[in-house]
Amino acid sequence: MFKAKGTLRCALPTGRLPGCKSFVEPAFLDKPRQPAIIFSWAIEAAVLITLEELQLHRISVSKIYPVGSLDYHGAEFRQVGDLKLDAVAELVGAEIRVRGHLGTSIECCCDRCLGVVEIPVDRDLDLFYRPMKEIAREEEIEISEDESDVGFYPEKGIELSDVVSEQVILSIPMKVVCRADCKGLCPACGANRNLEPCNCSKLTPETSSSPFSSLLR
Repeated sequence: MFKAKGTLRCALPTGRLPGCKSFVEPAFLDKPRQPAIIFSWAIEAAVLITLEELQLHRISVSKIYPVGSLDYHGAEFRQVGDLKLDAVAELVGAEIRVRGHLGTSIECCCDRCLGVVEIPVDRDLDLFYRPMKEIAREEEIEISEDESDVGFYPEKGIELSDVVSEQVILSIPMKVVCRADCKGLCPACGANRNLEPCNCSKLTPETSSSPFSSLLR
């Protein structure tokens, strides 16, 4: 079943329960569809989406992840603002589909000058997941190009925080630069050439003190 730790506030489309918070379904939600249970979680709540719950109804989630609450598995950036998530999970055939939107900001280092770069993350989600047991067999399985974007979830269900952290990681560019004309670091003295000039460009491989100067000879 659908599990969450912490204070839970909910609104049902069939009527408002006493003490529950009203909630408007996201615009991307198709209508009319089967009844949905809509949840708005307290910050500390963990959200687990299970197949058993989705067989009863789709689930809509509105949640804020503060700085430090998500595990980015050692990725070389840091979240610098709250992450806001609005998402809907539902069954599509045998697959779980998660649609929605997330937004936050992260900081990482420029690949040229190592300066700090702030990157806004504004990402739409449309993800499909299948049970992990489908790939647990020993024999080789050929996956078509259309299936290459399909994820897999363990028997207990989909941990929403794992989906969110993965999507943030995937939003980072392969090469991060602080600006298009970034001059980077001097390979000889290490000076940031965006901030200060250096005379190392006038040095020849024979006179340079850089340990890599021998590569230019």
